[in-house]
Amino acid sequence: MSAISSCKRRSGMEIIMKKAIAAILLTLAASAVCTGCGGGSKTYKDGTYTAQSSLYESMSDEDEDEGGEGYGVVTITLKDNTITDCEFTTYMPDGTVKDEEYGKEDGEIANQDYYNKAQRAVKGSRTYAEQLVEKGNLKDVEAVSGATISFEEFNEAVGLALKDAEE
Repeated sequence: MSAISSCKRRSGMEIIMKKAIAAILLTLAASAVCTGCGGGSKTYKDGTYTAQSSLYESMSDEDEDEGGEGYGVVTITLKDNTITDCEFTTYMPDGTVKDEEYGKEDGEIANQDYYNKAQRAVKGSRTYAEQLVEKGNLKDVEAVSGATISFEEFNEAVGLALKDAEE
């Protein structure tokens, strides 16, 4: 193994570790904010609240195929300290909604594998809002394989929306 390939591998591992640590910290922070939902000690004002996650950008050119750049926006409705409705939409950094066009280049599928991966992420991220309403607690929402960046965005945005709703 050459020193260059060893260095590239170590650099790639460092990127993966940084992403993993960031994901864990975001999830813990959002869960801590949300412990009031589903029987915790915090109380929330009735109403509808919208929040946006931070912008996620690939850390290097090696991550380009991850397709995870962007941010998420959540809108939650609270009634009697319960989340009664939730919507979650993911966006590209330029504000384009990630939908059935996500993963295409100039409106065409240039790389079928990349497009399939992008669409799995879109489909998976759509389950988070449903899970939150059904389970009633952010810490009970389960990540979907292929949509883990969206999961991080969802957790962060819900945490921010709930913070705005605190009494």
